[in-house]
Amino acid sequence: MTSTQAKPYIVGVDEAGRGPLAGPVTAAAVVLPVGFHSPQIADSKKLSPKVRENLFEEIRNFSLAYSIISVGPRRIEALNIREATRVAMGLAVERVFHQLSAAGHSPQLCVLVDGNMTAETKHLQEPIIKGDQKITAIKAASILAKVSRDRIMCTLDERYPGYGFSGHKGYPTKSHREAVANNGPSAVHRRSFAGVKEFAQRR
Repeated sequence: MTSTQAKPYIVGVDEAGRGPLAGPVTAAAVVLPVGFHSPQIADSKKLSPKVRENLFEEIRNFSLAYSIISVGPRRIEALNIREATRVAMGLAVERVFHQLSAAGHSPQLCVLVDGNMTAETKHLQEPIIKGDQKITAIKAASILAKVSRDRIMCTLDERYPGYGFSGHKGYPTKSHREAVANNGPSAVHRRSFAGVKEFAQRR
């Protein structure tokens, strides 16, 4: 890179919801201002729901660009969870790119993805193991993804009562497995997943 070339925008990317039996997988991509620092921002799994909610608004307000994308159960089944996650992350990255472009930038992106996966995108990217513990932009993306998906699951709990989505958020807890066994899967369960497919004929 020469001195006349602009430095790339760092895009943090993370997901929430690969492991649940129900609901979407949600990915977020975010670009933070250079020098942005918030001592509370950490891996979303280590934060209380209240702190996550507060940071969600802070990140949205201070970010240069962000995007949150959810891919639903039927597409997860059509693609498989890994590819659905890659698609969600890639779409989030592309939206961030277009937001920066629309703001008058000619952005070059450096995409940092949590874990060992890559997003489905043409932009330069690097997977970083435990990135949600190391990179502020990835930590921020993890919060955006987690809070967004949790909100979706609370809404689904109202639409599909009896499964406890607002509590376990679709993850395979004992109470969730028992609800599927007793009631059969709902329309938002991932019917190809173990713990659901055994009861898929019930509805």
